[in-house]
Amino acid sequence: MSGRIINPMALVAGLSLLGARTALAAPMQCSGEEKTCRAVCVKYTNRAQVDACVAGCRASLVYCQHTGCWDNGGSRYCGLMRK
Repeated sequence: MSGRIINPMALVAGLSLLGARTALAAPMQCSGEEKTCRAVCVKYTNRAQVDACVAGCRASLVYCQHTGCWDNGGSRYCGLMRK
């Protein structure tokens, strides 16, 4: 796997699945999804990758605030609280 770049949105989708149990306990919010997305972004060592990842998080947040659905490019789920 050396030399491969992992798609940040796929990574966010995978991390979201790990937290699926806790998501059922309390309503999820768009802003919480963005925080999770950004937490993944800061793990990159290449500044260009970090910037692209954060831009993707912002775009997903705007979409979520308008629709109530988080779309990270790999999966889409709805029913989120918009604030």
